[in-house]
Amino acid sequence: MKKRQIYVLLTGLLVSAGAHAQQTPDLVADEVVVTASRFEESYIDKPVSVTVISSEEIRRSPARTVPELLSYQAGIGSRDLFGNNGSQATIDMRGFGVTAGQNVLVLIDGRRQNDIDLSGVQWSAIPLDFIERIEIVRGSGSVLYGDGAVSGVVNIITRKPGKDGNRASVTVGGGTFDTYTARVDGELGQDTTGLRVGASYFDSQGYRENNRNIQSTAFADGKWSRGNDDFSLRFAGANQNLRLPGGRLVQPALGVNQLETDRRGTATPDDYALRDDVSLQFDWTRKDGSLSEIVGLSYRRKEQKSYFAANGSNYRDADLDVFSATPRLRFDQSDAAVPGTLVVGLDWYVWDYHLAVGSSPASIVQPIHQVDATQQNRAIYALETIQVGTGTTITGGARVEWFHIDATDTFDPTAPNPAFLNAGSPQGEQSERQHALELGLRQALNERWSSYGRGTRAYRFATVDEIYESSVFFPGFVQLQEFQFLQPQTSETYELGIDWHAPSANARLAVFQMDVKNEIHLDPFTAGTGNTNLPPSRRRGIEFEVGARPVERIDLHLTYTYTEAKFQEGAFPGGPFTPTNISFAGKSVPLVPRHRANFAAGFRLSEHARFDAVTSYVSDQFMDNDEENSLGTKIPGYTVTDVRLAYETARMSVGLLVSNLFDRDYYNYAVKSQFTPGNYSAYPLPGRNALLELKVKFD
Repeated sequence: MKKRQIYVLLTGLLVSAGAHAQQTPDLVADEVVVTASRFEESYIDKPVSVTVISSEEIRRSPARTVPELLSYQAGIGSRDLFGNNGSQATIDMRGFGVTAGQNVLVLIDGRRQNDIDLSGVQWSAIPLDFIERIEIVRGSGSVLYGDGAVSGVVNIITRKPGKDGNRASVTVGGGTFDTYTARVDGELGQDTTGLRVGASYFDSQGYRENNRNIQSTAFADGKWSRGNDDFSLRFAGANQNLRLPGGRLVQPALGVNQLETDRRGTATPDDYALRDDVSLQFDWTRKDGSLSEIVGLSYRRKEQKSYFAANGSNYRDADLDVFSATPRLRFDQSDAAVPGTLVVGLDWYVWDYHLAVGSSPASIVQPIHQVDATQQNRAIYALETIQVGTGTTITGGARVEWFHIDATDTFDPTAPNPAFLNAGSPQGEQSERQHALELGLRQALNERWSSYGRGTRAYRFATVDEIYESSVFFPGFVQLQEFQFLQPQTSETYELGIDWHAPSANARLAVFQMDVKNEIHLDPFTAGTGNTNLPPSRRRGIEFEVGARPVERIDLHLTYTYTEAKFQEGAFPGGPFTPTNISFAGKSVPLVPRHRANFAAGFRLSEHARFDAVTSYVSDQFMDNDEENSLGTKIPGYTVTDVRLAYETARMSVGLLVSNLFDRDYYNYAVKSQFTPGNYSAYPLPGRNALLELKVKFD
């Protein structure tokens, strides 16, 4: 009954929005996007759910980081451990919980940021004012992008040189928790050539003890055009020094509740993580009549060091290199009997991974374990879009991807402090082939209304960290006797949606169901790497949003997301130190709230002043490790309000951002103990905090 009421309510809101059109500026975003086809095309007539966050919307938002900005959108949630500039943050689309980072594909300028380890995207290396726009494609993007594009694709497109002429800007800021920011950005160029360079610095002690985050980035982006040919070359580098405060322990049986007694404290004062990223990418684009070509080449290197003194004194030194080649063609068939476009392409990725594990930073020169892995992903794909009659668009596509990994683990028993029962894993390899499918239909109902339906098949392969890791019982010490290769995860998704656009308002409603097989998931209770292929699971939900400009000075935006994620069947065997036969059949997937809602309001106070606010509601959710839904305690629901007050002229701007305006105590990640019933550890997020920034512009 409740689900039916929700559907009726949303349909009523959609219709009422349609009755509210006024003669004010159009709210429809720029209809040309890249992500939906890997070429610049209109998306209004495509059977896919796309949202474009423009640079103007980014500039006005009270969000400070990309995950915060994305969490204001329908169908997207974010999870953060510390709330310090997006470090250790994850976004989730359509209810994957702890594995969300491996099921949402994140791109920067079309380049894959998801890696074959579990380190996650370095969100803090992407300052918001260096972004031109963000394109969000909900639902599978596996035909075009392959592995990991299961529940959606987020493409962060940076500002390109030459667009705004010769200009420069300097931004400085300061705020609570001893936070300091600085950014410089400048460009020179014209229609055929251009150069843009920039750098940023961020330093904050953070809300928690031992949570200082020092982040610096730099980039240079050049372009050159000659005739039908366009060339671009981009370099980017980022460095992060992050302290790790760990969780706050709650032990009801002993009367311990650090969330109440020492919310901002730490039990891991010596833990930290260091990360360096460098990337270089080259694109050649050519358009000759009905044929468009893009050849993309890129190289990226990531170096990571981390120390967990409170977790068995474990030090890790990891390096990852990835090379990619992504040539593709677009054939314009507008003169054919049945007009349309055909996109075909080839993706080739080569990954080289090295991990050294020791007991301390001093002893890593002679590591206890040395893991080496090489992975190749090769794929071909095609996506056809045709227009049949008036207002009818059909898309169909397929992709085939070949995956191969070869890994070794070298164990040195003479290294300092090898643990009891430690052993190496012999060489192992795995080869797989998977395919993705897509079929969609969009029908324009009239000038304002259109509907669409879409069916897709998607997949993802396990990462290196999911087939090889420390024992769940003795972290950092006891290793497996062999690599535990997992089967590829596959999913089928069916989606229906309806859109409405008018000069002063727009709205969108979508419903979806996703059936997942061989889901790659954490098993915290059973001996092994801690990961397994699960029996079938299902996600289904509703995504609704409506935006309106009732008068010229006011912008309003409301989103609501309902997500139901459940295991269909299965159980964890458990082990000698944990409960056994933990059944999760019919249980909810942890870290997936049923309800999310956002209400955003923007007010232009004068010609130069503006006030924007976003209130976000997230319902309660089961904790990580609570697949059985038996802990008896959930992560509580919460409501948080963020605001921005800004004054801007042609030469300068001043912005005051206040996050968690009403100083709510909340957290959105907690993990249940697999050893002691009733115990859990939570990661509290910051109370009220503010940041004041001044930006000066030069021509």
